[in-house]
Amino acid sequence: MKTVLVVAVALIDAEGRVLLAQRPEGKSLAGLWEFPGGKVELGETPEAALIRELREELGIDTWQSCLAPLTFASHSYDDFHLLMPLFACRRWEGIPAPQEGQNLAWVRPQNLRDYPMPAADLPLIPILRDWL
Repeated sequence: MKTVLVVAVALIDAEGRVLLAQRPEGKSLAGLWEFPGGKVELGETPEAALIRELREELGIDTWQSCLAPLTFASHSYDDFHLLMPLFACRRWEGIPAPQEGQNLAWVRPQNLRDYPMPAADLPLIPILRDWL
């Protein structure tokens, strides 16, 4: 089974809320909520991929020094295995805005379970909630 490396971030605002993005129609797992991020391209570090994805998906900039590794998810789907490091980030430049037609929501950690998420994201919730 092929392993796919995907990187994600918990963007945390001044009120301690976490940003979730809803997968748009036409993508796999459409309608589910997830932590922003995306695939790590060949030759890219997870941090570089995350910085690129945040610019592409949300129109914001951050720096490697602002990305703190928090935990990771390891989950087998039917046709691939997902390995997903989750970083925490409290500092960025710009206001997160959907660049790819996705919905965004700032969510209090205790309410993260109220949003349907892909199976790989679910184990990240209690770790993030306990950390915040």
